[in-house]
Amino acid sequence: MILPIRAIGDPVLKTRAKDVTPDYEGLQQLIDNMFETMYNSNGIGLAAPQVGASIRLFILDTGVSLDDEDEDETEEKGFKDVFINPEIVHLYGDEVGFEEGCLSIPHIREEVFRPSGIEVHYLDRNFNKKSLKVGGLLARVFQHEFDHIEGILFTDLLSPLKRGMLKSKLEKIKKGKVKVDYPMRFPK
Repeated sequence: MILPIRAIGDPVLKTRAKDVTPDYEGLQQLIDNMFETMYNSNGIGLAAPQVGASIRLFILDTGVSLDDEDEDETEEKGFKDVFINPEIVHLYGDEVGFEEGCLSIPHIREEVFRPSGIEVHYLDRNFNKKSLKVGGLLARVFQHEFDHIEGILFTDLLSPLKRGMLKSKLEKIKKGKVKVDYPMRFPK
């Protein structure tokens, strides 16, 4: 089932999410719905708070080859997984700027600086422990989605001047004055 994506201004997007336990009711259905929702909206990552569930869960499907130049990066061609209760255990590399967007903030893209590599621990959808050390696109998408479960939006990482310049566009999104090709839920 395709779920509506919460728009900027919804309090769930600014709340630090709670840990997920194996007995969380409807978890597997939520994960399946999140994948369907993400694909329907042409995203490569989606966090549970973006669909109204304030839990420490997000999904990724880069669908692209990862950069093989860094020996620390995974050699998989594209990457898809479920991240439950993820932890960033190490950030490494230079801070690299890249234009980011967000399904909760449609039509706004801005350069965000993040470390180029990460090492993470997490649980997969079956609560198996996993570790991952990656760079490039996967490291960036992971950090963006991880911020969502911390109650941080990419616009929070922009300079006050840049946020000020975007204020009127952000207010329009909060009021639902934006056209998108996927279902959204706007703050009341």
